[in-house]
Amino acid sequence: MTFIKISDPETGSFAHILPELGFNCYQFQAMVDGQSIDVIDAPPEFQYGDQRPSSGGIPILFPFPNRIANARYKWEGVSYELPADKTYHDKMGNAIHGFCLDLPWRVIHQEENYAIAQFQLSIDGKNRLKYWPGDIFIEVRYEVRGATLRADIRIGNPGKTSVPWGLGTHPYFKVPLSDQSSLKNCLIEAPAAEEWVLEDCLPTGVKKSIPESHDLREGAWLDQLKLDHVLSGLPEGTEQYECLIMDEQAGLVVSQDYDSLFSELVVFTPPHRNCVCLEPYTCVTNAINLTRQDAETGLRVLPPGSEIKTWIEIRAGKVTV
Repeated sequence: MTFIKISDPETGSFAHILPELGFNCYQFQAMVDGQSIDVIDAPPEFQYGDQRPSSGGIPILFPFPNRIANARYKWEGVSYELPADKTYHDKMGNAIHGFCLDLPWRVIHQEENYAIAQFQLSIDGKNRLKYWPGDIFIEVRYEVRGATLRADIRIGNPGKTSVPWGLGTHPYFKVPLSDQSSLKNCLIEAPAAEEWVLEDCLPTGVKKSIPESHDLREGAWLDQLKLDHVLSGLPEGTEQYECLIMDEQAGLVVSQDYDSLFSELVVFTPPHRNCVCLEPYTCVTNAINLTRQDAETGLRVLPPGSEIKTWIEIRAGKVTV
């Protein structure tokens, strides 16, 4: 499996991306004042395609993030059942993580510090087109500039019927941020005031105020958290959100800024790994099955011939007082 390297010539920061595996950016090393920070975590064999596509790097979850209950849904009177593929099902039989994280994307342009690739369901995932209400594409432009990795994202509907969609990313952030530090010195922070009530990882359609045990608004120590939660209630009237990881002992911080189109945030602490996942979603898990409930799920519908743009930015730097 061949990777693409993009780098900032002025600082030496670089990223490695696997076009053949969902255009997954599985490595980002940011240079901060001459210090190299390994921002993204992936298993050693990940770059060879020997691990689950969702187990490392930055998997792109589209046209739905997280789960669809029982791998079934109904849209405009038509029932759909997704295939029983281990890559796309969790242990409880729910479909998981969309259609494009394990398939090759088409690289349409590349320069020293950026690369652009596209995935269209009718071209790159033909055998999966029948499982979605219509054709849809996603285009991602990854760029490294300074100590920042930016993803500019374009989503479009090339078909003749309206199509539902949701997008999420699943970045694995490496912690601590220095070999000389430890988890107990790492703080994570996110602005969510609510969380979705879950049953077997699926939202019930009800939100509640976030409990003190994992309220991240003022920061929480990572070694005291065990999370696999869908957070919500992000501040209104703002154009972007920020979540971050602060390593006080190392004096370093990694922040993730993203467009307010991403209304939900999944926070996951993988067991037995030194990493944390801070996952921006445009809609909640199983949103396509929650449309009949009185809940704002974030599920969007793209009219024929239309497109929408959004972005996410990951940045490393020094802690400032």
